[in-house]
Amino acid sequence: MPTSSLASADIILTTLNARYIHCAFGLRYLFANLGDLQKITSLDEFTIHERPLDIVEKLLNKKPIIIGFSVYIWNIHEITQTVALIKQISPEVIIVLGGPEVSHIPDQPEVVDLADYVVKGAGEISFRLLCEQILQGSKPLNKVINGDVVSLDKLSLPYKYYNEEDIRNRVIYVEASRGCPFKCEFCLSSLDKTSKPFELGEFLDEIDILYQRGARNFKFIDRTFNLKVATSVAILEFFLARMSDDLYLHFEVIPDNLPDKLKQTLVLFPPESLQFEIGVQTFDPEIQALISRRQDNNKTCDNLRWLREHTGAHIHADLIFGLPKDNLDNFAKSFDLLVSLNPQEIQLGILKRLRGAPINRHTEEYQLRYNPLPPYNILSTRDIDFITMQRVNRFARYWDMIANSGRFINTLPIILGDTPFRCFMQLSDELYLLTGSTWKIALKRLFDLIYTVAVSKLKIDTDKIKALLADDYRRCGQKGLPAFLQREGVKKSVKIGIANKRQSQHNK
Repeated sequence: MPTSSLASADIILTTLNARYIHCAFGLRYLFANLGDLQKITSLDEFTIHERPLDIVEKLLNKKPIIIGFSVYIWNIHEITQTVALIKQISPEVIIVLGGPEVSHIPDQPEVVDLADYVVKGAGEISFRLLCEQILQGSKPLNKVINGDVVSLDKLSLPYKYYNEEDIRNRVIYVEASRGCPFKCEFCLSSLDKTSKPFELGEFLDEIDILYQRGARNFKFIDRTFNLKVATSVAILEFFLARMSDDLYLHFEVIPDNLPDKLKQTLVLFPPESLQFEIGVQTFDPEIQALISRRQDNNKTCDNLRWLREHTGAHIHADLIFGLPKDNLDNFAKSFDLLVSLNPQEIQLGILKRLRGAPINRHTEEYQLRYNPLPPYNILSTRDIDFITMQRVNRFARYWDMIANSGRFINTLPIILGDTPFRCFMQLSDELYLLTGSTWKIALKRLFDLIYTVAVSKLKIDTDKIKALLADDYRRCGQKGLPAFLQREGVKKSVKIGIANKRQSQHNK
């Protein structure tokens, strides 16, 4: 089992996760397929919030011969610093890079120049062979190693290499299939030829062992979980047979594919045991055609309505701003339609330049200008200027704080009114004028700010917005009262509500 407790290791597999709660699933696959090299290999995970100098000390303290880094868009900056330090201190250590951020030569980040080898694409077999060659003293002459793609039944599964700490404290990533049959150009999965399933019986046996060990939070990383409905139903029925109060399942689903057999299974799950990540991205048919996205918008709307009306699943729906040919007014139409479908979360993503993604073919015609620094977010396009892009970036941040947080469920509908995008954009613009920031706004202050803007700029009735905000504030269970709650009746009501909530929590 991989461990960070080895005093020394010839090979280290490592990465910098975005947060501690995340696990490096790909590294566990590499470890699972190392064969006899496992006993001299350590798996060490860090986060991007740790100092590169401290990470380097911990890695070099194990006196490794080879260090393999898994490189993604969210950790490229920190890994570049870490590798640079290693090569400055111990240039003899062999650095091997893998992952999507370094797999598209010659479109490569500067960290590739610092490394000794890069494994492109699938690395389970190729990384092991590379390590064997290095340790035997026969280093390959070519810096770039093309990953060997093998049939999935030839791979050793990684699930037994989740340790007890992972099971207790982290999200457990699993995959029942690899690849994607769709060609959406903003996504690297569009480079896949098709979707290939793992053998279902073996997969479920491994998941059952994880469940018996105490795992209850499973995140499926399949791009198209509901592509083959018979398989989807079999997996869902597996979990239904093991349903418990703390079981939580996350799936990424195709928005326009929800046949009756799948619906019949979904309605059996208790509320809040399922989360569906549904990539809508845009409802505009012309943009969909331009970026090779196949999506039946009518079916998508019908399915989202059905999920909200007939299941307790938590719906996390995605939209992308900055796609070629899009503009602010057009995006507002997609946003308003999605709001009307009432998902619990709308993730407003800003287009990012992924190395190797086919959407890059539109860069010149649509003047797609990206940040040269990670995460390579779009800065402007032919139809969206930089100032507008900044406004939408702030909109997305405030939307997370207010709408996606679930803290303003009573207040949000009256703020959005009949034109959600326009109204929330006005709120966003005004909040930024008052604060100059989208970060580190205390919750109590946020309530005050929303009240101020709602009354003075959105022209919402004072008593109505005060009562709605008071109800939401009471639900949050915060200490003290925001400044706008001055009337004794409201003040007393909020205090009583907070006291009642605390007493209820105490009784539980």
